[in-house]
Amino acid sequence: MSKPTFTTALEAEAAFYRALAEGDIEALMAVWSEEEDVVCVHPGGPRIVGLAPIRETWRQILSGGNRLQIETSQPVITASAAMAMHCVFERVGLQSREQRSALLAVTNVYVRGASGWHMVLHHASPVPDLPDFGELSPRIVH
Repeated sequence: MSKPTFTTALEAEAAFYRALAEGDIEALMAVWSEEEDVVCVHPGGPRIVGLAPIRETWRQILSGGNRLQIETSQPVITASAAMAMHCVFERVGLQSREQRSALLAVTNVYVRGASGWHMVLHHASPVPDLPDFGELSPRIVH
């Protein structure tokens, strides 16, 4: 099976979240760049570098057979001709339960290469319970 060609970073991101929701490890890993200097940080977890270790962590996450339901919101997108950074909020839960997890702040970085756009970084961190900053909240940077 050949690796898909994503013509935009948004297309790659949509494929990433679709693969997560479907529990499809092959489709999920097809979004990642084939370079070995890719990085993934799961909430509360260590920094994972390299395709094989990243694949293994996703395999463990998806191995329970439960379908994930992921809602993203408040995207902040910065892009150039060769790189795109998508900062979103995520709420993740199981499709079989109504309860959602805590809010996560997520950064996904994509690069454009000869075979289209692919992910090089996924970093998810819990958002502490802070007062609502209204319209400013998606753009707060420190």
